[in-house]
Amino acid sequence: MESEMTILPSHQEETKTEFEKNQKRYQDLIATFPHVEGWFSKAPLIEYGGYWFIQPVLEGCLYAQNFFQARSIDILVCTYPKSGTTWLKALTFTTANRTRFEDDDSSNPLLKHNPHELVPFIETDFALFPKGDALKEKENTLFATHIPHDLLPKSVAKSGCKIVYIWRDPKDAFISKWAFFEKEKSDVGSLNSLEESFDMFCRGISLFGPYLDHVLGYWKTYQEHPDKVLFLKYETMRADPLPHVKRLAQFMGYGFTAEEEEKGVVEKVVKLCSFETLKNLDVNQADKNREISPSVYYPNSAFFRKGKVGDWQNYLTQEMAARIDGLMQEKFKGSGLLEHGNMTD
Repeated sequence: MESEMTILPSHQEETKTEFEKNQKRYQDLIATFPHVEGWFSKAPLIEYGGYWFIQPVLEGCLYAQNFFQARSIDILVCTYPKSGTTWLKALTFTTANRTRFEDDDSSNPLLKHNPHELVPFIETDFALFPKGDALKEKENTLFATHIPHDLLPKSVAKSGCKIVYIWRDPKDAFISKWAFFEKEKSDVGSLNSLEESFDMFCRGISLFGPYLDHVLGYWKTYQEHPDKVLFLKYETMRADPLPHVKRLAQFMGYGFTAEEEEKGVVEKVVKLCSFETLKNLDVNQADKNREISPSVYYPNSAFFRKGKVGDWQNYLTQEMAARIDGLMQEKFKGSGLLEHGNMTD
């Protein structure tokens, strides 16, 4: 997890990024927000707009709200952490760029770069690492965020850009997130026990949480603007990815032609973006790229733990599962979301 950035001395003003010029203002504002103990002993969670953030991410979020200018041609990949983000980034990047690499798959950047390098986060890459390769490419139209819908930059709604959102069973989302933190030791102190973290997750106190509110916010926007929001479920896509990848491509404006489908291009995209392929890519090269693109904070292997549906059963008791299922039923009741989650079309 990234640590808080340092303000540069005044004589270095000319070398400061736009974010750094505004950072002290953000820090002063954040100091007035509610702070609580987070999952990590040295990283408090800070409430803003009904959601919880850590300090550097919230600074980046405030900067994105002020300065990120979405365009009508942009596509924003939106997720709660550990809900299918890496996979969805890979799918959107490969789908949008497939004609550039169709004759020579070995040249596809996805084989040597973590998907997070190719689809930049607006609350981290855009704010903290503006010189990243993906951000420097004017042709790039793919961006990503974990920011809840209500807190997105106003330019997103004004521009009419498209949003792709994926959600996941909260039990697996929690386990994936906790296991990720537990495996990747950080400089922000010790991690709470699984039980303590689970209780906080259920109470909505987690990075970018409450999770159920995060999902519901994007769901409501999908219902209001189905032409601008594609709402996907991780478990449904994992069970049968082909039709959903075709639906994704069509929504993005990169629909597969009949000839491409006949040649098995859709299957190639699915295989290239599969958990197995991404997990076993050129790890040495991918990790070396972090020296160039510091926006990827963890080694490549950290983003590909299991990718399985139902892994929560190896960690949570039946009582814990019942608690989270009950919260989901209560939160989503009457929204139509639970019925949509079971759809396979």
